[in-house]
Amino acid sequence: MGISERVTAIKGIGNKKAESLKKLSIEKIEDFLCFYPREYQDRRDTANIKDISAGKAFLIKARVLLIVNNNRYYAKKQVLRLLVADESDSLEVVFFNAKYLVNSFKQDADYFFYGKIATDNGKKQMIHPEFFSPGAGHEKGIIPIYHLTSGITQLEMRKWQKQALTFAYEVVEYMPADIIERHKLCGIRYALENIHFPDDPQKLKEARFRLIFDELFLLQTGLLAVKSSHGPAKKGIQFLKSADVGGYISQLPYGLTRAQERVVGEIMDDMESPRPMNRLVQGDVGCGKTVVAEIALYKAYMSGYQGVLMAPTEILASQHYNNLKKSFEPFGVRVSFLSGNLGLKEKKEALLSLAEGNTNILVGTHAIIQKDVEFKNLGLVITDEQHRFGVNQRALLAGKGKSPDVIVMSATPIPRTLAMILYGDLDISVIDELPPGRQKIITRAVGKSRRESSYEFIRKEVEAGKQAYVVTPLIDDSEAIDVRSAESVYKDLTRRFKEFNVALLHGEMKQSEKDEIMKMFYDGEIDVLVSTVIIEVGINVQNATVMLIENAERFGLAQLHQLRGRVGRGSESSYCILITESGAKLAAERAETMVKTSDGFIIAEKDLELRGPGEFFGTKQHGIPDFKIANLIKHIGILEVVREEARRLIELDKELSMPEHAVIKERIQKQLCVL
Repeated sequence: MGISERVTAIKGIGNKKAESLKKLSIEKIEDFLCFYPREYQDRRDTANIKDISAGKAFLIKARVLLIVNNNRYYAKKQVLRLLVADESDSLEVVFFNAKYLVNSFKQDADYFFYGKIATDNGKKQMIHPEFFSPGAGHEKGIIPIYHLTSGITQLEMRKWQKQALTFAYEVVEYMPADIIERHKLCGIRYALENIHFPDDPQKLKEARFRLIFDELFLLQTGLLAVKSSHGPAKKGIQFLKSADVGGYISQLPYGLTRAQERVVGEIMDDMESPRPMNRLVQGDVGCGKTVVAEIALYKAYMSGYQGVLMAPTEILASQHYNNLKKSFEPFGVRVSFLSGNLGLKEKKEALLSLAEGNTNILVGTHAIIQKDVEFKNLGLVITDEQHRFGVNQRALLAGKGKSPDVIVMSATPIPRTLAMILYGDLDISVIDELPPGRQKIITRAVGKSRRESSYEFIRKEVEAGKQAYVVTPLIDDSEAIDVRSAESVYKDLTRRFKEFNVALLHGEMKQSEKDEIMKMFYDGEIDVLVSTVIIEVGINVQNATVMLIENAERFGLAQLHQLRGRVGRGSESSYCILITESGAKLAAERAETMVKTSDGFIIAEKDLELRGPGEFFGTKQHGIPDFKIANLIKHIGILEVVREEARRLIELDKELSMPEHAVIKERIQKQLCVL
């Protein structure tokens, strides 16, 4: 038996338990080793009952003096009460819904109890503690507490982890010796043993530091290796300096901001250089990233190459297609569209036109990265809303050409220092200026008692010839979640606003229906659009002046900011109303941040702080791996140190081809799906 064996090789794990463990992404013995505890309980020392105080957790060893179980056997909610005592004092131990525990205790027997202390009329109580008989195993020490799933107990998880750790000797030390020495890192096996069952807090601290360092080191090394592969040594496309974009810029209905001009200049320099461009263009909602993308696509066309723009949703891709077609047609640029919802005949025609070079610019969704999509001469790749795509998806798209230039755009601002570390394989451009004339969006956070007046405000705006969005977190009503659904709000508003045209939009509709509704809203034929977050990105209706968000507590800050950015696109005053039904502190903090600032970078920092990087960046497919122990905000200092070590390593071995770096490369491939 070895580390790569299935978990069923461990004693006590049958097929049923293995299925439960699979939900935790534990399928092999090695997966146990990397399934770290979420917290720890310090049970090294037992406390005397007389010394324990309310509000804290303690481990006590006490004898059961009395068992009180007066409920009838058939009662659904039995309460079990124990009077326990040690040499110093006594206390009451209480278990609710404790029918299953009725036969777990014997009078005059000793047990260890671990739990938080409460008081009831001055008497000490321990409510629903963990308990063990002396000699049962894991009652003493620093005890790991794991995330669990149905069918698995903490005791089982600890027992299996102990067995899995007997194979830790198979884990190869892959960190270069000079890095270990420079940062006083403990060995990888020592780290794995002490992250699960540390003998003392110092060993736990050493183990945590090593494993955090590892995760961030692999991320940075992987990103820098990708960037290195696109570097000067790799020849890219050198677009023509004579392919002037000035004519295209001069016919735009508005002038570029200084920030847009600066970023266009950076992109033009990249495109005219012989090395492949890999550039992140980030900026706040409405800063004008799309125009910058248009100019780059026009440059590719003028140089004789094809360009492609990939968006994460059909609605956004359709809008880009319609805008580019309108902008490029006067210049003879042929624009095509591709998505998974195209009919067979339309798709066949689009693919043929692309392969023969008749299509100059292709716009579409993920369908673009399918195997049957072939370009004749792809020179420029652009992905919009980069946080929705992963490193691997971006690489697949770039693989459609021979070292094409790549631009990734994101309207989810990330603080620049963090962006440099996370997008280590990209150069970064920031559009930090909004076009002139953009109105500040007036934001108000209200409780459900103000819903009526909020809808009356929408009535006044629509009567004045304006349009409004009403966004909800769910399509249908749910018994499990008490929120207002799009369906119920739509029914309510059609009754309330009989004189207006109210429409419903959500992701489960047919694409033809969604397109028709969005066109009608864009053309002003719909007054109030009730929608889910499908309209979060890219919808540009200048006449829309109100964004009302139901159950705003259900959305992240960055998402609320994106939704707010759907209004305020014209010259009229615009409004965002957040209706919050939860009195939770987190909901209040989010609402307060939205009211106080419209700066996307400040909002992004607050969102990272409140939700953590896991939710903010999403899963591996969205570009950033799921960290098991590292935290991009708490460990920013380690990130910066690690980046320097990763840079040194890549300078020494750009492709990680040296034998001593083989395991590093293997781990990066597993964590980031690159290289």
